[in-house]
Amino acid sequence: MRRILVTGGAGFIGSNFVRMVLAEHPDCLVVNFDKLTYAGNLENLTEFLNHPKHKFIKGDICDGALVEKIIDEHRIDAIINFAAESHVDRSITGPKVFIETNVTGTLTLLEAARDKKVARFVHISTDEVYGSLALEEDAKFTEQTPPSPNSPYSASKAAADHLVKAFGHTWDVKYNITRSSNNYGPYQFPEKLIPLMINNALNGKELPVYGDGLYVRDWLYVYDHCAAVWKVLTEAPPGEVYNIGGCNEKTNLEVIDVILGRLGKPKSLIKHVTDRPGHDRRYAIDADKIIQDLDWKPSVGFEEGINKTIDWYLQNEKWLSNVASGDYQKYYEQMYKNR
Repeated sequence: MRRILVTGGAGFIGSNFVRMVLAEHPDCLVVNFDKLTYAGNLENLTEFLNHPKHKFIKGDICDGALVEKIIDEHRIDAIINFAAESHVDRSITGPKVFIETNVTGTLTLLEAARDKKVARFVHISTDEVYGSLALEEDAKFTEQTPPSPNSPYSASKAAADHLVKAFGHTWDVKYNITRSSNNYGPYQFPEKLIPLMINNALNGKELPVYGDGLYVRDWLYVYDHCAAVWKVLTEAPPGEVYNIGGCNEKTNLEVIDVILGRLGKPKSLIKHVTDRPGHDRRYAIDADKIIQDLDWKPSVGFEEGINKTIDWYLQNEKWLSNVASGDYQKYYEQMYKNR
């Protein structure tokens, strides 16, 4: 039986990964380790909290003694590190916590993986470490693109990537690094573009759009990202880095237009606001390596994915309202006390 430690497993991508593994890989034990910051939400995992192959532990990845205890007690053979502070706007107003979690936390996990001889360490990074592309460029980020981060968030992730590689080179920690494009789908915290716009549109609120709204991102449905990470964990040779992209480049305005059209809301709700400092113009992923080497490809196109996402939020308005109001924190605090 595979025994994996998933850090950040109550967050958006992490919880989707946990749900996928428990649903599709019954021979796998998932130890879910999450600090339950504002972005961690046990409501994301309600029907799996008592699953026999799922163990939730509240804790901080910077707590090395606790990490080592978990590895020993559960005989962990792989660590999947989703835990991260990930919102660029928050990194601009308060960068320190990004260094603490994304750099020091990753270092702590790596030390534990080295000392406990964990068989595989999969580090979940981001395409933002590569920097920005111009709108008129045809180029895309490949695994050979030199890191050139432009925000405190992406700088912290790039630093973590370098640490992972250094532990592999110096101590032979068996690692992989994945760098995905922008994820969307169920359970995403509504500070991010797509759930924010859905929530605001549903409530007749203005939709704030940075600058001209022509910033381009490659959109990846979260299930496809999770499936790719599983492929990397189970099939990739150690030491390899993989870009994971959705092959769906869209401007922010294009995404918002689709949401407004689907919800029957007027474009007059759009409000252009002052741009954020250092806003990267375009991200674009070349995912040929993982497609060719691991036989992975995105299964959900943007039109299908955005409709599934909107449907999910429409069907889960209570989840959305709990998160928007902050009530979800009371919910999971009570759930955690009862465990």
